[in-house]
Amino acid sequence: MYFLGIDFGTSGARRCVIDAEGVIVDEDRRDFGTLGDYERAGIWREALWDLVASLPSAIRTLLSDIALDGTSGTVLACDEELSPRHPPLLYDDDRAVEEAALIARTAVPGHPAAAASSGLAKVLWLKKRLGLTGARLYVNQADWLSGLLSGRVGMTDYHNALKMGLDLDDLKWPDWVEYLADVNYLPIPIAPGARLATVSRPRARYLGINTRCMVHAGTTDSIAAFLAAKVNDSGDAVTSLGSTLVLKLLSDTRVESSDHGVYSHWFGDRWLAGGASNAGGAVLRQFFDDRTLAALSERIDPTVASPLDYLPLPKTGERFPANDPGLSPRLAPRPADDAEFLHGLLESLARIEARGYGLLSELGATPVRRVETAGGGAQNPVWMHIRQRLLGIPVARAAHTEAAYGAALLARDGPQCFVALAT
Repeated sequence: MYFLGIDFGTSGARRCVIDAEGVIVDEDRRDFGTLGDYERAGIWREALWDLVASLPSAIRTLLSDIALDGTSGTVLACDEELSPRHPPLLYDDDRAVEEAALIARTAVPGHPAAAASSGLAKVLWLKKRLGLTGARLYVNQADWLSGLLSGRVGMTDYHNALKMGLDLDDLKWPDWVEYLADVNYLPIPIAPGARLATVSRPRARYLGINTRCMVHAGTTDSIAAFLAAKVNDSGDAVTSLGSTLVLKLLSDTRVESSDHGVYSHWFGDRWLAGGASNAGGAVLRQFFDDRTLAALSERIDPTVASPLDYLPLPKTGERFPANDPGLSPRLAPRPADDAEFLHGLLESLARIEARGYGLLSELGATPVRRVETAGGGAQNPVWMHIRQRLLGIPVARAAHTEAAYGAALLARDGPQCFVALAT
């Protein structure tokens, strides 16, 4: 039997197939390129079909389970057939400022849904413009993709549901979400990894896969990366260095602060505390390609602090460790030497990470004691050294750095993924 995990990130989609022992037997990816708003859903759908249909036939016929992850807070407005009625609103879209203010006045204090980039704020923004008949269901990216495979619509996992307003005590939509959004338009929250349905027969025939293959409820991309790292002690953390900088810390206590973009996810009998900055690898990509990054990094002495202090945001707006939609990037002065410029960018990104983990501790989370690193940035040893110097704790590259591997574990283990790590 084989288990397939698919990770939908900002720049592309990746697949990972494991066997029952967790050994990787196949990996592949599809890059999205530059997408227009109206192209996104179609490209995501095509990438999903392609990543499944292009599996080796020996794997497709023995494929047992599938789980997907998606970017947290990416929302689609759909009809009952999951056809989008509006271009998807991405994870960092912060246009719903008025809706976020309404949520803040109505929700329990500190709930992560009270942010302009939250899933619930996007739902309210879309409903205002589409009206009652414009869409019948509002789903997260991972929900939509899983529904395309299974044909079973209207389900979401606890992790993706958090920014839509999930009550973490009862694990369901609270009354204030019902008041604001009408839960009949929202998916039903279930445990990440829970069984949804087998791949629909027409879809299984089209893709050439086992008709008994089970589709599971998914998770967010950063939590999938956390699962991939296989850490299990309170105080263990995973930093995902992708297009954005995402921190996840396994904590005995739950912490939240909408002012700082801090929230905690359900994780068995403990909590996964953290936040997602808009800063990250996307800023580096604005200036350097992979080859140039590698060459310039070799000229940096990571033991020496850079005197440059940047705010390396790709555009106006930050989510964590300060939730400020009006915060502007600061990428000047730029020295003539590109190696010095890169040094300043890497150092500034590491300062955001250090401030983030410090903030989690200040809010009452279990203090971080070691950090595993996932994502493309884990490949850069200079950045790793700078981060360890600023964090003052062990920093290592995770054995598995891709979220797709974590999604494959979720397909294999289901909700037990979290029970096993939380014991």
